[in-house]
Amino acid sequence: MDLQIALLLGQDGIVNGAIYGLLAVALVLVFSVTRVIFIPQGEFVSFGALTLAMMQAKHLPSTLWLLLVLAAIVLVIDILRSFTGREVSWPASLFWTVLAPGLAFLLAYVLRPSSLMLQAVTTLAIITPMGPLMYRLVYRPLANATVLSLLIVSVAMHGVLVGLGLYFFGAEGSRTPAFSEASFQLGDIPVSGQSLVVIGVTIALVLALFAFFGRSMVGKALRATAINRVGARLMGIPTGLAGDVSFALAALIGAISGLLIAPLTTVYYDTGFLIGLKGFVAAIVGGLASYPLALAGAVLVGLLEAFSSFWASAYKEVLVFTLIIPVLWWRSRSSHHVEEEE
Repeated sequence: MDLQIALLLGQDGIVNGAIYGLLAVALVLVFSVTRVIFIPQGEFVSFGALTLAMMQAKHLPSTLWLLLVLAAIVLVIDILRSFTGREVSWPASLFWTVLAPGLAFLLAYVLRPSSLMLQAVTTLAIITPMGPLMYRLVYRPLANATVLSLLIVSVAMHGVLVGLGLYFFGAEGSRTPAFSEASFQLGDIPVSGQSLVVIGVTIALVLALFAFFGRSMVGKALRATAINRVGARLMGIPTGLAGDVSFALAALIGAISGLLIAPLTTVYYDTGFLIGLKGFVAAIVGGLASYPLALAGAVLVGLLEAFSSFWASAYKEVLVFTLIIPVLWWRSRSSHHVEEEE
């Protein structure tokens, strides 16, 4: 290995780490607010990339029908809940079951956008509402369950979504056009415009999330829910709606990640699972609680993967996932067990 190869590997590691960082932030967000270790986070990546690929091929994306079916089921459940006397927040319910799917249907079915940017926006409009709809359908009825029970449900959800992905998109992979065809030379190192787009979008999205959590009332409500659910509920914060927002952000981040990686690599129906696991490794580095540590862990995972592919390509996945062992060992030595508050 010489300096040029090391710089090329470092560039690949940083680009991959940026994607893993986005997924790690989403996993930390969902876990801190809802106690759900959201294993299907990677499926949003695959769905986002392959939805855009279907529109590029002039096909109506199958994920649109999944969204409409989820919205119809959740709407019927909320109507039944209302008839049985249980409280339903109708503004939030109608937004996620009627307005958001209606916008996605208008964009994908009626307008049928032909430009890459409009297709990307349509993809985000289709994938983002799936997060809160899944939360309302699957996780909110289990809000008081143990973390282990929620983890088992997440594994089951992963299996269901992978099966749906195979049914919707088939076994063959797809790639999409790059958002930037530019190419630059940094010394002797070629830098693609798409790599800069990945890093730039990641930085912008992370800064937007920090501003959201630090300056907006909704963001502060999410932080309060993450710190103490019972206390947040006593202060009048609707923790159920906090779950909606956290899952919506997770779906949005996953879809954006899919749009960013689709021009760089061929995406298959099950590609998101491996990417999501690497984001999970980064989130574990942050203790499923710290966003900055999760981002740092993501860069570490990306660099470890890149350099492992050079020195021991057959074992690069093993080396990446082995990183969990010393992190868990260190955390088990330095932290105390705390019983769940509910």
